[in-house]
Amino acid sequence: MLALIAGGGGLPQRVVGSQAVAPLICAYEDVPVQGLTPALTFRLETLGSLLKSLQDQGVTRVCFCGSVPRPRFDPSKLDAQTMPLVPLFQKALAAGDDGALRVLIEIFEQAGMTVVAAHELAPDLLAKPGVLGAQTPDTAMEQDAARAEQVVSTLAPLDVGQCCVVGGGQVFGIEAIGGTDHLLATLPERVKTSRAILFKGPKPGQSRLVDMPTIGPATLEAAHRAGLAGVVIAAGGVIVLEPARCATLADDLGLVLWARAAE
Repeated sequence: MLALIAGGGGLPQRVVGSQAVAPLICAYEDVPVQGLTPALTFRLETLGSLLKSLQDQGVTRVCFCGSVPRPRFDPSKLDAQTMPLVPLFQKALAAGDDGALRVLIEIFEQAGMTVVAAHELAPDLLAKPGVLGAQTPDTAMEQDAARAEQVVSTLAPLDVGQCCVVGGGQVFGIEAIGGTDHLLATLPERVKTSRAILFKGPKPGQSRLVDMPTIGPATLEAAHRAGLAGVVIAAGGVIVLEPARCATLADDLGLVLWARAAE
């Protein structure tokens, strides 16, 4: 049996729609799940109880999909089933994003469950190489995309983020704890005259079981508001929500939408 640990955004609903047998939907408390009704809700402090419930219901596979803010740990809400996990929580909360996710995977595997990636359940989620809309990248944009990929790769050991903004060979911003939305909302004004691009792709060495980079229509709209000329993603390494709508929207906004094959 499959359980989905669902977060915000359209990804959980897309994964559910690809399954012949409906999975058990679980959601983090106070995180709304789009278009789905969770059967179970939990907090970090009650994760042990969730694991016990999943075991009792015969769950053998778990998929994490959708956005969830990094939780805070409140010792006053800890239940007895979760108490043995506290050392692992401390390890996770002290780690960077990728390190914390590896600890999360470890917790579920120790409970006898296999963690599967969203794109393993729905392979068509991943962008195939090519331009998704009518606008095509010019030579300058191709050079900026190559530089952006190099930046993300170089910063991977620092566990900073999965995307950056580059225009005219200059790096205007790098994703940090605020995520892609914060990056795009805080770019300097000069980015609007640089035909800059947002590049997004997985960090080399990161676990792709839980934190696969994702874009959707909202990403394109935010890129347009920021004054960018295009959105470039790593082909085969980024999930595209509503790809047909994204392609149409890119054309409407005059954006290049390019799934770039790695060099």
